[in-house]
Amino acid sequence: MPAILIFSLHASLGAMGELAGHERRGSLLWPGRSALIGLMGAALGIRRDGDFSPLDALDIDVAIFDSGAPLRDYHTFETVPSSAVKRPNSRPEALRAARGDTKTSITLRDYRTGVFYGVAVRGAGLDALAQALHTPQFTLYLGRKSCPLAAPTGARVVEAPTVEDALSHLKAPAWCDQKRATASRLIVGDGSGHVVNDVPLDRDRWHFGAREVGIRPVHIVAGG
Repeated sequence: MPAILIFSLHASLGAMGELAGHERRGSLLWPGRSALIGLMGAALGIRRDGDFSPLDALDIDVAIFDSGAPLRDYHTFETVPSSAVKRPNSRPEALRAARGDTKTSITLRDYRTGVFYGVAVRGAGLDALAQALHTPQFTLYLGRKSCPLAAPTGARVVEAPTVEDALSHLKAPAWCDQKRATASRLIVGDGSGHVVNDVPLDRDRWHFGAREVGIRPVHIVAGG
């Protein structure tokens, strides 16, 4: 039977990236591929300009045990007219040069509260990745830095014939409601039917490509 790395992601607040403009930054119902690769890279200690190619080659499926409730936050930001200063060395310098001649705008940022996901990973280097998730080099976030994990990942490698069977070995955090934490509604993985933009193309410029995913209903009892 194939080896599959499984781990859980539970957070009081999560932000799973969606198409982001200047005025609104949305959130998917589940963590996208780029978010999971970034989280595993953080566990391994890979910096933003590091080599993510081993992680890019992994197959990743996500079980949505609890997609939480939506939460919207409002932020303001200031823009400086280009005529105020040419090529400033820093944002504070640009703001000083503008002398109050700035424009304040509101942005909307979407989050999900009380989320719980299961992740199944197939490919090379699973044992090292499981160990890294137990003792991560960098803090693990579910999206933005305001969204740290609320429980250990419980990462381990299991042998199972299917992703569903592997995910049945997950353990929910003790404080999760039993009904919602042990019956998965959906599994998201490579497939067809839904298009998401979560394939990292250029990590320096935050460019992401589209891929098709399949979403299938399942029932998984998290045991251990």
